[in-house]
Amino acid sequence: MDCESAISPYYLLFQALALIPVSHYFLAAFFVFLVFLYNFLEIHFLHDLLTLFRGDPVTLTYNSSSDLGRSVAAKCKIFQQRYLVTPWLSSPHIQTAFLTFHGRPPPVTYRRHLFRAFDGGTIALDWLTYSDVLEGASGVIDGSTARKDGKTPIVIVIPGLTSDSTDAYVMHLAFKMARQGWNVVVSNHRGLGGVSLTSDCCYNAGWTEDVRKVIEHIRCEYPEAPLYAVGTSIGANILVKYLGEDGANTPVVGAAAICSPWDLLVCDRFINRRTMQKIYDRALTVGLQGYAKLHQSILSSLVNWEGVEKSSSLRDFDNHATRILGKFETVDTYYRRSSSTNYIGNVSVPLLCVSALDDPVCTSEAIPWDECRVNENIVLATTPHGGHLAYYEGITASGIWWVRAVNEFFGVLRTSPLIKRQKMQGSPVPKPLQSSIDQAPYLNVTGEGMVTAMGNQPREVLQEDTSNNEHKIHSKDEGTISDNRTNFESTDKINSDEQIKQRVEKNVKDLIVPVQARIDKLSRRSRQSIWLLAYIAIVTTWPFVGSIIVSVLKKRFKSFVPGTLFRK
Repeated sequence: MDCESAISPYYLLFQALALIPVSHYFLAAFFVFLVFLYNFLEIHFLHDLLTLFRGDPVTLTYNSSSDLGRSVAAKCKIFQQRYLVTPWLSSPHIQTAFLTFHGRPPPVTYRRHLFRAFDGGTIALDWLTYSDVLEGASGVIDGSTARKDGKTPIVIVIPGLTSDSTDAYVMHLAFKMARQGWNVVVSNHRGLGGVSLTSDCCYNAGWTEDVRKVIEHIRCEYPEAPLYAVGTSIGANILVKYLGEDGANTPVVGAAAICSPWDLLVCDRFINRRTMQKIYDRALTVGLQGYAKLHQSILSSLVNWEGVEKSSSLRDFDNHATRILGKFETVDTYYRRSSSTNYIGNVSVPLLCVSALDDPVCTSEAIPWDECRVNENIVLATTPHGGHLAYYEGITASGIWWVRAVNEFFGVLRTSPLIKRQKMQGSPVPKPLQSSIDQAPYLNVTGEGMVTAMGNQPREVLQEDTSNNEHKIHSKDEGTISDNRTNFESTDKINSDEQIKQRVEKNVKDLIVPVQARIDKLSRRSRQSIWLLAYIAIVTTWPFVGSIIVSVLKKRFKSFVPGTLFRK
């Protein structure tokens, strides 16, 4: 009895476990691994199975008084239905990886035109028309002699980061739109699409000048063709920023922004948060490093090349290359100034925004829900699933949901009176938006994502203002004598000089007011800092200063104060 009680229960447990076959342990380990993988990859197949694959509802966010929102909700059938993910791609990461490494792009044949930018840079414009789709080949050919129909609507596509016209999602979009009778042109970023850099200027997430010039060029070439635009990922950020900068002055009559990052600073924090996001961060960094190496002969002398080669994250690359090329003070300044969320309020054309709440790159935390709801020209469509630019649907993953959504949205706009009403109403030129970068010593007075020193701007503004306001004064009365005409001219000249002086004073005042406000704010902070420094100085030096004060008091008042007071 004593021997039986002396046996350890752990020994008995070990003996019991030893009786279980080893294969069962492997099965248990495999099951644990599957559970871990299911959660790590955010797979939602079981959820879809339990809901009998009914799909995800599409949530539309728009202004309640918006005619555009009501029209889209009523006429776009795709938003009234549910989005059903391809069952074997029931994960945002699996969908995104499938799009990147396979994609199942349709065969397309682009016709290439080379557009020379204002600074000597070269941009490849790849065209696809209905007749090109009928040919069924795949590739890029010279299209310098081809001519498109001058009245057919044109869709301008702005790809994402390091993407070009040969990426799967771009080919899906171009093929779908061209097959529906649209002319499609993909505006490749500088240095992409097999075109070398021919200037010192490179694109970034906030560089809208290339898009602006390309759109103006296409408008000049086809003045009777309605222009539409689609931006994807970083291209969506560039497109929304451009639409906000130009307001109603843009020739674009409708646009779509797909999986936009919206707020680059929020996305930067997100992509460095978890292990899976860090994998995307590293993959995007490798892509940018490959882009830089393609153009090393030009970029090596313009950026911190050693830092570019050693970059382990997007933030590192932006710090060593993008920030320097774009002339931004810090990486955060570049992110803040380039974020399209600051420009949504000025968008004056119908804009469809599509985002997946499980996007592993452009987090849903950055979606500007309230800004989109306030602007009557914006309709925001969100789905619980979809990944980053993937949105595959069907058993064979042969189609992309957002491509169908863009096609249907543009189809509604094409036959809608909203576009004509938009052109008739118009809107004033939007004012430059206030910068959100750190305050002094820089003042936000430029409109291209740069900051200018306070001491340099007023002189340039005054010179420009005075030169623009110089004009000749001509007398309308030919019968007046020369003396009176001279007096009239002198009087008009004096009045003109007074007007110029008043305008100059107004411009100076407009520049001084924000500067003075910044200085006042700094002075308030300085006063607070002085009191804080005084407190720190007293606390840190009190042991030393206190001992000196005690010793001085002891010597001076030794005869007046009992000696026991200063005894240790």
